[in-house]
Amino acid sequence: MTSPQTATGTFTQAQLGTLTLIGWSGEHPHNGRDVAFLLAYSLGDGSDGPQAGETAMHLALRRSGLTVGPEPVRADETPGLQVKLLVQAGQAVLTLPHFTAQYPVRPEWLAAAREQGEVHAMFATRPWPQGAPGLPLTEEALRSFAGDPEVIVTSAHCVLPVRSLG
Repeated sequence: MTSPQTATGTFTQAQLGTLTLIGWSGEHPHNGRDVAFLLAYSLGDGSDGPQAGETAMHLALRRSGLTVGPEPVRADETPGLQVKLLVQAGQAVLTLPHFTAQYPVRPEWLAAAREQGEVHAMFATRPWPQGAPGLPLTEEALRSFAGDPEVIVTSAHCVLPVRSLG
């Protein structure tokens, strides 16, 4: 059951629950290039349950300037988009008004991000409790969640330019 706050277009950080970021690199399905990917998602452990958390994530993404659907928004072509990525010292730092996360990236992720000059980010509105930090996560489990057509169409997608300090 969603709370009155969520129903009126507001949400609390507690409703979002634990927000998590994970990255990987691999061949892009449309162009064959090695690409860096980031996935942001909730564990579904928000104060009012997973369904309220999903609604809160929709609202948070909309406030950031993102829309849910399979087509990516290009941050470099979208003035006022409140989604930023900083890559520095082996870390990717993703910042939105409701979410800031730092993720230690692997060298192959960093190489792909630098080579392409961009990162493909997916913001899942569906919770993924199996992706909790500290739990073993196989490539197959990640592929199953991030590649699920229902997850893809209920997520926001954004291509972010790689920025660094200095």
